[in-house]
Parts: sequence; C-alpha cells; structure tokens
Amino acid sequence: MRWDRLFDELEGRFDELADEQAAAERADRERVAMGAVTALGRLAGALDQHVRVGLAGGVVVAGTLRAVGPDWLLVTEGEQRDYVVPWRSVAAVHGVTAATGPPPAGLDLRLDLRRALRGLARDRAPVQVALAGWTGGGGPSGTGGASGELIGTIDRVGADFIEMALHPAGEARRAGAVRSVVLVPLPSILLVRAQPLG
Repeated sequence: MRWDRLFDELEGRFDELADEQAAAERADRERVAMGAVTALGRLAGALDQHVRVGLAGGVVVAGTLRAVGPDWLLVTEGEQRDYVVPWRSVAAVHGVTAATGPPPAGLDLRLDLRRALRGLARDRAPVQVALAGWTGGGGPSGTGGASGELIGTIDRVGADFIEMALHPAGEARRAGAVRSVVLVPLPSILLVRAQPLG
C-alpha cells in the first residue's frame, strides 16, 4: 500500500511538471508568433472599429477604420469625411481590438499610397492635404487652408511626389479657379482629406 501511494504521488508530481512545461512552451510559442505579427495585421483586425489616430505634430484623426493598405490607412469620419493617412505619419492608434487580421498580401500589396492617390487624381476629387513640417508661409494667398495645408485637386502622382492644382475649397478644378500648381514630396504628406464639392 505504501508503495502504491508513493507511486501515485510521484506520478501526480510528474503530471504537474509536464503541465507546467507544456504551459511554458505554449507561452514561448505565443511570444514567437506575436513577434511575427505586423502593425498592419493588428490594424486589419480593427476594421470597422472606431479609432483615434495620433499623427506626427499632434494632429488626431478620429473615425471608423475602413481600410488598411501596405503603407496607408483609410479613416472615415461622418458621411463625407474620408482621410487617407500614410503609415509613416502615424504616431499611435487608439481603439485597436484584441483581434489580428491578415495584413495586405498578394494584389493588395500593390495598392500602396501612390496608387490610392492616383485613384483620387483619376476621380478629380478635391482634397485637402496636410503637410508635415510646413507652416504654409510664402505661397500665393487663397491656395491653402489652415497652416500647413493645401486645398485643390491632385493632377499627377509620380514615383515620389504629387502635383496639385490649388483652388478654392468646395470648387471643382477648372482652369479659371486654379491659383497655382505645387509639387509635394510624398514623405511630406501627413494626411489627405476628401473635400465635398459645393
């Protein structure tokens, strides 16, 4: 009987040690797996959730996260307020969930910031472009919004720049309304906000 009890105790202790070792191995595997998750994958898990995106310079964009590209986010605030935010401008994102989604892959990887901006250029959509590190000084009057912002239509998207025709807010791009054309390096773009017409 004594031997049976001793063997039962030893077997129970071995089971406890095996469970502890399995738990430690699971935790290690989870840490390794999390090390492979990208920020864009985490954000893909927060699609259709309300987020607050803090940008360089203290600007905050709040709304519903609608899309995640390989180097940009689309945040919608209200019915006609869409923001395209370059990933490199993001300082912090509040409101992510515990879910992780698949990061952009395959053809979605080709829909980078340049291609997203080309869509805006093709649609001739008026936009407001906020620029990092620029206060708006030195330009012709009436060509921008608040300090560091340009209002107009994207005419062209190059390899590392956009070209914008600047015109008053709420107006379509017409030759008579264009006050000037400006070249903006892509790294200077903090965010692009859709502007309603009229």
